[in-house]
Amino acid sequence: MEYMEKYQEWLSNPYFDEDTKAELKSIQDNENEIKERFYQDLEFGTAGLRGIIGAGTNRMNTYVVRKATQGLANYIKKSGKQDQGVAIAYDSRRMSPEFADVAALCLAANGIKAYVFESLRPTPELSFAVRKLGCIAGINITASHNPPEYNGYKVYWEDGAQITPPHDKGIMADVKAITDYTTLKTMDLEAAKAAGLYEVIGKEIDDAYMAELKKQVLHQDAIDAVAKDIKIVYSPLHGTGNIPARRVLKELGFENVYVVPEQELPDGEFPTVSYPNPEADEAFELGLKLAKELDADLVLATDPDADRLGVRVKDSKGEYHTLTGNMSGCLLADYEIGERKELKGLPEDGYLIKTIVTTNMADAIAKYYGVGVIECLTGFKYIGQQILGFETSGKGEYLFGFEESYGCLIGTHARDKDAIVATMALAEAAAYYKSIGMNLWDAMVAMYERYGYYKDDIKSITLKGIEGLAKIQEILDTLRKNPPTEIAGYKVLKARDYMADTVKDMETGEVTPTGLPSSNVLYYDMPDGTWLCVRPSGTEPKVKFYYGVKGTSLEDADEKSAAMGKEVLAMIDAMLA
Repeated sequence: MEYMEKYQEWLSNPYFDEDTKAELKSIQDNENEIKERFYQDLEFGTAGLRGIIGAGTNRMNTYVVRKATQGLANYIKKSGKQDQGVAIAYDSRRMSPEFADVAALCLAANGIKAYVFESLRPTPELSFAVRKLGCIAGINITASHNPPEYNGYKVYWEDGAQITPPHDKGIMADVKAITDYTTLKTMDLEAAKAAGLYEVIGKEIDDAYMAELKKQVLHQDAIDAVAKDIKIVYSPLHGTGNIPARRVLKELGFENVYVVPEQELPDGEFPTVSYPNPEADEAFELGLKLAKELDADLVLATDPDADRLGVRVKDSKGEYHTLTGNMSGCLLADYEIGERKELKGLPEDGYLIKTIVTTNMADAIAKYYGVGVIECLTGFKYIGQQILGFETSGKGEYLFGFEESYGCLIGTHARDKDAIVATMALAEAAAYYKSIGMNLWDAMVAMYERYGYYKDDIKSITLKGIEGLAKIQEILDTLRKNPPTEIAGYKVLKARDYMADTVKDMETGEVTPTGLPSSNVLYYDMPDGTWLCVRPSGTEPKVKFYYGVKGTSLEDADEKSAAMGKEVLAMIDAMLA
């Protein structure tokens, strides 16, 4: 069915409500807008849905959410585990509570019990709840750090991680098989409650989650000694982190925690930022202003679903430094693994897990402590998959896992990035280092001196709409057909193509497998630990160019990174010309 036929179907079919039809009538003279909304179904990808809120098959709305949930219900029933139920959480975005109930009532109509949080909760708590309640799956209504016009739908499996093969492909197929919206099931809320198919959850899960976080503390002694002398500024960026982040810090003994007042309350419009991303400098403008007024030691910001954490730390001169996701991840990895070694010793089969676009400093940390490194595809679900593998095989022990996009996990209570436990751990690390006469920036510099001056960065371009998607694929195709032999003066030693499962030695021509699942990603290894990776974003209309260098000093690393960034931008311009 062509997009105009689908548009007319939504206008004429009595199944669709009048508000939906009114919205669609308002664009009747805008064929391009009709095309954008109906030229395809919003793709149910390897973790779920993400898109602009609005009427149409290519938008986030009640009907698209119900269709996704019906497909998930069909798959669950095939697995024979429908009696385990599904946990559902949501964030502060527009329509999040409504979409959560749409999903819950569709599951209930299919005879699958929904455990729905009473109010907004962080992504990692949903991951925890799936395992705590023994659910077969979890749904989280969130679009993470996307702009306010977006919402999304993440699906988790019974291990608490976002869906991976074979479940992702199976659920995607069952969603795609649904072609008639009028066949989707739903039921009345009160009827679902009366039937025991809709249960509200909250405090008990919150308390259990907090207890698990506090088990990860290594140096309560340091917190007890110096927490009163540490000032922390925190922003939930209008999202879900406010209550749990403040609670865990308070219960551990951090008294001087100051929340950015303008960003404290949940607000799906995210009025203080253009988009609520803790990677962006604008997200820290208000926090840094407050930090300077208070002379705070640490400035933290979590994204709306509180799975990612942005960090600013103060040095001994009173200046604030940005810690990228790679930097904060390495700081925490070094602290958690190093202090665990001092206090408890390390297991013989312990592992640090990272993604392919994460800094090579992680490898240096692992080597220093004599632990293994596992590299996996981008997406924290693959780190969760490794944890599950340790559990099922009885071989291997998870020590720490992180990815460059500001996400890490300490402990195995959840199987997704957890900015609440990261907030707790960074505050603890600040207390520990203060107890031995250092601040977090001192600790970061000490790591550079020990492991090398690694510098990692990213350039990305946004290409929206149908033409944008085509252009992104064209960029990947161009590089795939003609891999560069030199980048920014560095000779390319190996070219990895994760879609073709090949690693080509550029000098000998020898080809070996990547050993990882197929993914539309290209990676180039160069001398001195230099690298470049190209991949389309899984959540935004962007193509991303990740790169890393290693210098002889901070200044040298900055210069090398700037040169690499300039070359990357030139490559992008050439391919867009």
